[in-house]
Amino acid sequence: MHRGVAPQSYSSIALKPPNSRFGLSRACGGLSTLSLELGSGRFDRCAERVVAPVLAPRQTRPATRSLSSAASARSLDWFTFFLADIQTGFGPFVALYLTAHAWTQFDIGLVLTAGGLVALAGQMPGGALVDAVRSARLLGGLAVAAICLSALAIAIWPVFPVVFASRVLHAAASCIIGPIVAAISLGLVGHAALGARLGRNARFASIGNGVAAAGMGLCGLLVSNQAVFFLTALLVAPALVALVRIGPCDVTALKSDAIEHDRPRMSSILRNRRLLVFAACVLLFQVANAAMLPLIGSMLTMRSSDWASTWIGACIVVPQLVVAGFAPTVGRLADSWGRRPLLYLCFAALAARGVLFALVGSPYLIVTVQVLDGISAAVLGVTIPLIVADIMRGTGRFNLGLGIIGSAVGIGAALSTTVAGYVVDHFGSSIAFFGLAFIALCGSAPVWLLPETRRCSSEWGERIADQG
Repeated sequence: MHRGVAPQSYSSIALKPPNSRFGLSRACGGLSTLSLELGSGRFDRCAERVVAPVLAPRQTRPATRSLSSAASARSLDWFTFFLADIQTGFGPFVALYLTAHAWTQFDIGLVLTAGGLVALAGQMPGGALVDAVRSARLLGGLAVAAICLSALAIAIWPVFPVVFASRVLHAAASCIIGPIVAAISLGLVGHAALGARLGRNARFASIGNGVAAAGMGLCGLLVSNQAVFFLTALLVAPALVALVRIGPCDVTALKSDAIEHDRPRMSSILRNRRLLVFAACVLLFQVANAAMLPLIGSMLTMRSSDWASTWIGACIVVPQLVVAGFAPTVGRLADSWGRRPLLYLCFAALAARGVLFALVGSPYLIVTVQVLDGISAAVLGVTIPLIVADIMRGTGRFNLGLGIIGSAVGIGAALSTTVAGYVVDHFGSSIAFFGLAFIALCGSAPVWLLPETRRCSSEWGERIADQG
């Protein structure tokens, strides 16, 4: 009796699937112990045949996913780098190129203004479009291709209708590019690691701006101003390669975030108190910030006309170096300190910069003061998409929120140059800088009204556990 029952019970144990409550690792441990007790190599081999196919996918999938995510992260680094290179080609080089082709300053100002107005008007529609499409990578590729077309058109046909249309096309594509990078970043790492990811984005963008400014300036000097735009179009190729290498399967956090709740209407987003308070902060920052560098440029030109371009170039490069070195630290501090302390630091650095510009006159000191501009740029470059992601979390309207903040940036910059120019003409540059510093201090008031948006670690742990 017992001899007939025992093999049957052992067989039933061997073939019975492990209980899901205890997990595969505990079930595997139970089988190994049982095989040692039986002292039979045949049962041990049977257990390996049963368990190994189940365990193999679980063991290899995380490692493969980790390698794929790391490759996608590196590809995003390079995409951000080359994208900054491309955008640099549409900076001051446009005015230089058109001036060399005997354009009047009125016509140059007209096409530049048209591009600025399109960029301002397209912020919210561009963000809403990125939220609506299924593939952010595909839309990003089309936007980069449109920028390439704009550069080639300006280089080949520098006539008013073509340049006007090219500037409008470039501005419209740029309204999409910014939200695309932010959306891919959020989808790649999720909310918990977004601060560090945005710090890396800012670092590579800053390095790209510096490298492109030097390379394109050298290209314009040694070849021609036209060659700058051909180089801009050529840089589109590595940007697209980097974009394609971002694995679509790795950009998953954004999709899970978008379906957390029903997508709210645009009217409810426009009434979001935290988003509006943050938009007021950004608007006041731009009102205080945007006019400072142009005013410094005018001061340097009047005091040292022969070396003015060199000093202005140094004033541009120094903040880029600071951003490249400081931005990753800002991303980590945003996760540990929270967002609000960094915003206070940002406005304090801007106010101090305005006061120092009003007091110093040496070009060496002016370039040194520009370190504060790098601190403000690093903080704001990381915290804008980070705070918007916190506020819009679970709504599927992240990029629309970025578009609203982008509109505040454009309005603030336009107001800054107009107001500062009027004050300089009637009261002098020192009063203008003191006034901009006072606006920066006023900008810290809405920060006090903005609640901290960073979630505590326990909340993130619960969120990750729920997703797991």
